[in-house]
Amino acid sequence: MTIFSKIIKGEIPGYKISENDKFYAFLDVFPLREGHTLVVPKMEIDNMFDLPSDYLSEILVFAQPIAKAIEKVFDCNRCGISVLGLEVPHAHVHLIPINTANDLNFNQSKIKVSPDDLKKIQEKILEQLAK
Repeated sequence: MTIFSKIIKGEIPGYKISENDKFYAFLDVFPLREGHTLVVPKMEIDNMFDLPSDYLSEILVFAQPIAKAIEKVFDCNRCGISVLGLEVPHAHVHLIPINTANDLNFNQSKIKVSPDDLKKIQEKILEQLAK
């Protein structure tokens, strides 16, 4: 079982942003930028392109309102999206508030965000989603 599956099942604490029957979104606790959110299928599959076709099309529809909320909460030009899949063997999409292409550079150092700040970020995104 991957760390993402453990977060989805509540075995490891996380900062949930959204959930439906197929997908789960939560804050990355080692983010590139504040608001960095992961969107994962509940189905545990390593490679994004091994997901069933309906999952591939629906993951972006699920992510869209989250990305729009991120854009409203953070001072950014847009919410960038990246699919790497190298860190955890569980398909996932990164949603990151960006101002430049370098903001999506995963070779740069991650920022440190305290649990209290993660909770505040979660609340801000959830507030936007509720509107």
